[in-house]
Amino acid sequence: MAKYLAKRIGRSMITLVLVISIVFCLMRLMPIEGYFSNFDKLTDAQIQAGLKELGLLDPLPVQLGRFFKNMFHGDFGVSTKYRVNVPVTAILKDKLPVSIKLGCLSILVSLILGIPLGTMMARFKGRWFDKLGTLFIVFIQAVPAAVYYLFIQMYGTTVLNIPLLFDASNPRSWILPVFSMSLGNIAYYGMWLRRYMVDESNKDYVRLAQAKGVSENGIMFKHIFRNAFVPMVQYLPSSFLNTVIGSIYVESLYSIPGMGGLLVTVIKGNDNNMVQAIVLLYATVGIIGLLLGDILMTVLDPRISLSGKESKR
Repeated sequence: MAKYLAKRIGRSMITLVLVISIVFCLMRLMPIEGYFSNFDKLTDAQIQAGLKELGLLDPLPVQLGRFFKNMFHGDFGVSTKYRVNVPVTAILKDKLPVSIKLGCLSILVSLILGIPLGTMMARFKGRWFDKLGTLFIVFIQAVPAAVYYLFIQMYGTTVLNIPLLFDASNPRSWILPVFSMSLGNIAYYGMWLRRYMVDESNKDYVRLAQAKGVSENGIMFKHIFRNAFVPMVQYLPSSFLNTVIGSIYVESLYSIPGMGGLLVTVIKGNDNNMVQAIVLLYATVGIIGLLLGDILMTVLDPRISLSGKESKR
């Protein structure tokens, strides 16, 4: 177990270093205006002096090495446009808790609604509930998220009498953003759980249970659901990343003071240090999510041999 975990963590770290390096190099292609708070008022000589002071005139490998060194000390530089000369980490510290809370709530709602949806669709395969659930899944998958986000905002605020703008102190303000962000994962969980449960229902152990006189509900929930849910576990951490990505638009839509709205703001404002830090944070969350999903899958599924996985990878 320890050897397998060490190998997976090592590979994830290598992937993370590569992603950070690529993002860093791509950010050097951004306009240099994003490194100055008063670029329009500077002369060419002052701009060159500023770039030299920031180390942006050094060879790229030197810049990358210095960035990793500063990153390990928690230094991502200062904001140049959003909040001038304020450390990036201080800004993220204020914004991150809101996005984490929003993401966790939406994942919880997705599980509460998505798992029963997939289970009941498999239980009543081919019947009206299955067809209705399939229609919902197809709609969510086919229609751009921005469309039903706007629809929910327009009609949800009117029907439920919820303020249009977000207020963290008002619990009602969380309803529409959380529901909007959870829709994609509700459809995702429902679709895949139904598929896994239908696949499991055709296996020999189900026929054996039927021959023994076990009830349909007993087979469905005690045997099929338990075995079908195991493959779903690996998607739970990565679905959190999808939720965080979805929050970029939702947070902007409801003026939520979180990471998503912040990313949009700093991109528009050409605040390069802020953009770089937020993109790297999203990349880190994604890689960690995939690692946790793989580990959870291995731990919870006794059919998977750690040594077998090691020999194949």
